[in-house]
Amino acid sequence: MKKFVLDTAAADTIPLKLVVYLGLLAAVVLLLAQAWNIASPVLQEAEIKTQAETASLSLLSIQGGYARDSADRYSPEGSMCTLIFSLPPAIRYISFGVDPDQECNGNLTDSGWVPENNTLIYQYKNGVKKRVLLKGTPVHFIRGIQNPEGIWIPAENQDSSQKSSVLESTAVVIEYPVSGEFLFEMVTQDGIKYTMARF
Repeated sequence: MKKFVLDTAAADTIPLKLVVYLGLLAAVVLLLAQAWNIASPVLQEAEIKTQAETASLSLLSIQGGYARDSADRYSPEGSMCTLIFSLPPAIRYISFGVDPDQECNGNLTDSGWVPENNTLIYQYKNGVKKRVLLKGTPVHFIRGIQNPEGIWIPAENQDSSQKSSVLESTAVVIEYPVSGEFLFEMVTQDGIKYTMARF
């Protein structure tokens, strides 16, 4: 009868089993990493789309509310909503009511902006654009600025004296990084209702 301490028949198979098990573990880890690389962009796109659709619903919720007369300094504040974004670095911009990059070349200043009322557009850095439509009555977006008294008013183009035509072609663009809280308020200017950005 052999002594237990001197029985080394099973000891010879331990390194081989260890190599096989480590190889199987490495294969599983590689498969999980590959699955994550495939799923990650899909999950990221779903998160971006969710944030854009939530923003569109928030903007639609104030459209039927009170619109402050921007010419009356004593007018109470109009209906407001706060949009919260934390879009990934892959997003170049999100725009409200305008397509600022018709050529999809990443340069927002090389051509005229195309008005697209009732539309939120977000563009990836690779040039791909996605649109979220705001259903219902026309939604006109406009940039806001603070006057010397600290009251938010619609921004005006200093090169033109015709306010209404300038205001109708003005829109709002948030460039990278698209992250933080952004306040919008309903205002009226020359009888037209605008959703004014206050940031």
